[in-house]
Amino acid sequence: MNQAYITLEAGREKSLLRKHPWIFSRAIKQVSGTPNLGDTVDVFSAKGVWLARAAYSPKSQIRARVWTFEQSESIDLHFFQKKLSDALQARQSLINNSSAFRLIAGESDGLPGLTIDLYKDVLVAQFLAAGVERHKQLILQALKTILPNSPVYERSDVEVRKKEGLKPTTGWLTEPASSQIWIDEAGQKILVDIEKGHKTGFYLDQRDNRLIASSYVKGKSVLNCFSYTGTFGLHALQAGALHLTNLDVSQLALDTADLIYQKNAIDQQRYTNLNADVFKQLRQYKENQQQFDVIILDPPKFAENKGQVVKACRGYKDINMLALQLLKPGGILLTFSCSGLIDAELFQKVVADAALDAKVEAQVIEKLTQAKDHPVQLHYPEGFYLKGLVVRKTR
Repeated sequence: MNQAYITLEAGREKSLLRKHPWIFSRAIKQVSGTPNLGDTVDVFSAKGVWLARAAYSPKSQIRARVWTFEQSESIDLHFFQKKLSDALQARQSLINNSSAFRLIAGESDGLPGLTIDLYKDVLVAQFLAAGVERHKQLILQALKTILPNSPVYERSDVEVRKKEGLKPTTGWLTEPASSQIWIDEAGQKILVDIEKGHKTGFYLDQRDNRLIASSYVKGKSVLNCFSYTGTFGLHALQAGALHLTNLDVSQLALDTADLIYQKNAIDQQRYTNLNADVFKQLRQYKENQQQFDVIILDPPKFAENKGQVVKACRGYKDINMLALQLLKPGGILLTFSCSGLIDAELFQKVVADAALDAKVEAQVIEKLTQAKDHPVQLHYPEGFYLKGLVVRKTR
């Protein structure tokens, strides 16, 4: 048994018995010993029954995150090597159309607070919780044994680290390599900037949805909102879209889209990159009575915490209402939410309310989710965050 351990309040062991990996501060009756930030602690029920081994985080409401429910399992180099090796093997059997994929998806891969993406031969890691921060060097050592020729860049510049008592940090954890990487996705060349780009540089979770979207665009005018580096649009153009408009507030992202389109031999006359605020521009299109055949809405996360859910729903409703008004009859809306706090049922209700306010009728013809390399552990439903709807405007 580890020197430090925690004892739960009576009845608070139920979630652990269901294999959920989080232990909240209010569930803890007593902390024995003096565990430091990220230290491994054993977890006992109020009756003294061993339940789990977890990483301790004294400043977070999630006071401990479970490493293992097996009492014989130690949190050591072998533990991390096994987790990484299992995850890599699973991805290699799932992903056959891309040179980039998510290697580790946090709790869903048994490594709470850790995100690792592989871009061709470069790894980008986010250490978002106290436990993985505490064991960063062991994890790097394990990565070196599993993927010995892959340099590692850290993108732990996420707000959630503050809740864990950690400061944001970025930089190379190994010998530096190029921070701009060309990856392949379904035959297309895509430039990823792991240093300046969003998240770890790219939205790998939308891989499957980019291909699905391209099946609706042949001979159509397409508006790609919150376009980032234009990869929804890239697949749309290659699938025969008549004209594409990428709309984003970042000129750097739109300039990257230009580079990507040039690399893929896209005629410049087939697309327009517009630097503008999506909410304002959609209203401008409405005033100008401009319409599109296909509209893609892939906004950033609107709700970071429960207190922002109501405001987030208003934002989703606003942009979906405008998009539905801008669609031609029979047009297609692909709309997404990556806010984990807004579940699929609520999101569909928001879009339905948007249709009512837009005074249009529409049908859901397809439901979308995150790519296969972003699995959802059955006992950790919080791993499901990306939901999408393909909506056809009927009148």
